[in-house]
Amino acid sequence: MFVWVLEGKAADPGEVGRQLGRWTSEFGETIPGYLGATGGVTDDGRFLLFVRWESEDAGNELLMRPEQQAWYEEFQTSFDGAIVFAETGDVTTHLAGGSDAAGFVQAMKVSGVDRQRVEAADREFENIASHVRPDLIGGIRVWTALDGFVEVNYFTSEQDARAGEKQAPPPELVEGFEDFMAMMKDAEYFDFTAPFLHSASGRQQ
Repeated sequence: MFVWVLEGKAADPGEVGRQLGRWTSEFGETIPGYLGATGGVTDDGRFLLFVRWESEDAGNELLMRPEQQAWYEEFQTSFDGAIVFAETGDVTTHLAGGSDAAGFVQAMKVSGVDRQRVEAADREFENIASHVRPDLIGGIRVWTALDGFVEVNYFTSEQDARAGEKQAPPPELVEGFEDFMAMMKDAEYFDFTAPFLHSASGRQQ
């Protein structure tokens, strides 16, 4: 999987949503190699979008299309300032990965972490995730630097997610959980209560 990450400050969240809907109807079902997209605008206007591809080449082919370039020029007018763009093939999925059935999506942007420690904590958590956090459907993480990543997590609902995050970890995971949370202390969170979710029909995520 190859992922684009777009981030910006939405001047007109409604227009951002309309333009994303237009993009999926005009391009989303016909572009070779496109898998899907997840994102949204937070209550304070921060925008984040994951666009998933089968390969880097698939995304590059779209960028060369004049109709895509025209759409993007119009899309940018809905933002205060430039849209920041990152791309990477360093992608990991957790549990069920992405899901259009999510009622709530939370993204997280982190820097200055130890990747080995992060991934060790992941492995411990996944062994018991279905029992302690049934609200968490899955997630997708993209590493944008040696010590930094952006992650999108998919939940059944915001209510379920808020209840789940208040639960104490099992005793055997307390040490690993505290280490993980210490690394996440400066994370930036994006809560999408009305997330944009789209997957290309019949394509595996």
